[in-house]
Amino acid sequence: MLKKTPILPFILITSLFLMWGLANNMTDTLLAAFKKIMSMTDFQTTFVQYSFYGAYFCLAIPAALLIKKYSYKTGVLIGLGLFIAGGLLFFPASKTMVYGHFLAALFILAGGLSILETSSNPYIIAMGPEETGVQRLNLAQSFNPIGSIIGVGLSKFFILSNLNTAGAAERETLTSDQLAKMQSEELSAVMGPYVGVAIFLFFLWILIFATKMPKAVDTDEVSFGDSFSRLLKNKNYVNAVLAQFFYVGAQIGVWSFTIRYVMKEMNVNEEQASNYYLAALILFLSSRFICTWLMRYLAPKKLLTYLAVLASVLSLIVMFGSGSVGVYALVGISGCMSLMFPTIYGLGLRNLGSDTKVGGSGLIMSILGGAVITGVQGLVSDQTGSINYSYVVPLLCFVYVIYFGMTAKNVASE
Repeated sequence: MLKKTPILPFILITSLFLMWGLANNMTDTLLAAFKKIMSMTDFQTTFVQYSFYGAYFCLAIPAALLIKKYSYKTGVLIGLGLFIAGGLLFFPASKTMVYGHFLAALFILAGGLSILETSSNPYIIAMGPEETGVQRLNLAQSFNPIGSIIGVGLSKFFILSNLNTAGAAERETLTSDQLAKMQSEELSAVMGPYVGVAIFLFFLWILIFATKMPKAVDTDEVSFGDSFSRLLKNKNYVNAVLAQFFYVGAQIGVWSFTIRYVMKEMNVNEEQASNYYLAALILFLSSRFICTWLMRYLAPKKLLTYLAVLASVLSLIVMFGSGSVGVYALVGISGCMSLMFPTIYGLGLRNLGSDTKVGGSGLIMSILGGAVITGVQGLVSDQTGSINYSYVVPLLCFVYVIYFGMTAKNVASE
């Protein structure tokens, strides 16, 4: 799959898949952190995801226009720069201790990730023969969960382990000065990993800037309006955008509330519950490599359908099961989700020709599902009083992924 692919540029761009996996999953743990630090409801904590994935939605089209005018490398450097800036802004946010300031920093950080993903996903496909593009993208995406594991590890040891054990009721008994001191210490712990990652990324930015990369510039003179009009008439592409919207919503919802679910069912604290989240990501990583290998023998769309069916069954167990059975089912969903994003993305971009960049931006914009669906899941949890029943939302999302896998069957040949 790497035949005729420049290895060093491929490695550098693939490293970015790891870095935004780190950012995504480190951010997922912030829901549990802010819930404790600021005594929030489940829905209020999902503002983290609204800021994060809302930025993906807002920046995807500007990113597509940027790389269309210049190059993929330009998009990578600008996206990485915003990623760094957002991480550094966690420092002043930790000093003001204002939730909105953290959300603003996340928006800037995630805006950079939106540009990175809009640039990097099609860049990987363009680095070799089109017929192996989906397989090559799955290989690059296989390093995304490695970053996810690192991100959760950073959160576990530097954020969650430093949260005060005092619950919401106990915090209400503290004086304003005592509460402010406690929150200041906890928010400083939240800030540390983000600033550290930003400093590391600065050196990666310099390395990419100094490396000769394939230009992969789009020389076709195609207007955005014309591309958008053609894409709307492409049923396979429209279904892919919707499938990606619902899949990302399911993934972020499953992971965002994993710690809360485990705490309830296993009667453990945030740090201990994060071990199960870490196990889910390890399974996600292992399954990604296994699925990439299986695609040599099984069509990607068929594998997508089978795993979406299994994810739906496991979601039902999470809803109506309890204790370790429900927790293990929840962990198992991650194994099913491993191939979904790159496979939906690759199938959606099939045979788009000059519309590929605009099409890619639409698939990145659909990441907005991570905000919308997670918010809905938070509302279901608050209204029903049960984190278990909230998993009906990911269940319905997986049902649509099944539909996409089945309808994509007769659209593009392997």
